[in-house]
Amino acid sequence: MTVRALYLCEGSSDTGLRFHIEAIAAETGREVLVTVPDLNRLPSKPGHSVKDKLRAAQRLSDGGHAYDLVVIHRDADGHPADHRRREIAEAVAQVSPHLAHVPVIPVRMLEAWLVLDHAAIREVAGNPNGKVVLNLPKAARVESVADPKALLKQALAVASEEKGRSLKKLQARFSENRARLLQMLDREGPVKQLASWQSFTSDLQEALSNA
Repeated sequence: MTVRALYLCEGSSDTGLRFHIEAIAAETGREVLVTVPDLNRLPSKPGHSVKDKLRAAQRLSDGGHAYDLVVIHRDADGHPADHRRREIAEAVAQVSPHLAHVPVIPVRMLEAWLVLDHAAIREVAGNPNGKVVLNLPKAARVESVADPKALLKQALAVASEEKGRSLKKLQARFSENRARLLQMLDREGPVKQLASWQSFTSDLQEALSNA
């Protein structure tokens, strides 16, 4: 049986996680159909809270009964992961109590997952054979970085070795480049060492096994 999954992300450049949801499902022997609704296209845009997004998705899906599972991305942003887990669980219980849910809670921001793959950063920066040192933290320290988004922007700029107008053009494409890095994320690479990634994958595998 195909598992029908709803994926609610924080921003448009986070949609690439759907490919990893599908791949993890395939590795567990399950087929999953992931829907990522563009809630910003609704006449009345939903708020940023999990409850607002769930209600908006419910309006688009005949009362929310079109799904077996909802995957919800919510950056920790300095809050304890357990705080975000409770926030997500309470929102689902109030809005769509019939749905199983999987929280995706990167520490601070999802960019912390993306700065670990130097080769991918060099490729997305347009300089795959570059040798310049990127000075990025190892997995053991990356989730303690105060602003991983700024760190990723800097890493792409350094890796590109561009200057002037060419560098400005690269920086203007940050959202697009971030989305590409997420799609390229190596699930068997350094990200596998992070507790937040481990929690996401184990929660997803458990939810799929019970779906």
